[in-house]
Amino acid sequence: MAVCCFILGLAISNTYAAGQADAQALVGKGVAFYKANGKDKAFAEFSNPKGQFTKGDLYIFVIDTKGMTMAHGGNAKLVGKDMSELKDADGKFFMKEIIKTANEKGKGWVDYKWTNPVTKKVDDKTTYVEKVDGYVFGCGIYKK
Repeated sequence: MAVCCFILGLAISNTYAAGQADAQALVGKGVAFYKANGKDKAFAEFSNPKGQFTKGDLYIFVIDTKGMTMAHGGNAKLVGKDMSELKDADGKFFMKEIIKTANEKGKGWVDYKWTNPVTKKVDDKTTYVEKVDGYVFGCGIYKK
């Protein structure tokens, strides 16, 4: 029984690790596209829900260092909106932490709680962020 649970836990961990790798890879691909094509073309492509930067439940978003949404693959209606005061289910100002992580470290992971569109439940989420040219590129995954 313990072996079964261990194997199941290992499978979940591997799935999570694969999700993290996918999120980082999508951000990397987005940064390369941005550098090759410029911000206007890149931000439009990132905000296209049927574009190359939306992969299943993964998508890229871009904010400036003040929290203004420049691109959003999950909801294009958020483009042009200030997200700096956005809080998670526990009241954590996670967008401020995303900006802080990008400014202080250049890249990294930020954990928070958010409603999963698939389960409709508040789940643990982590987002990989990377700062390039005064913009914060991000892609998040649910931990379950």
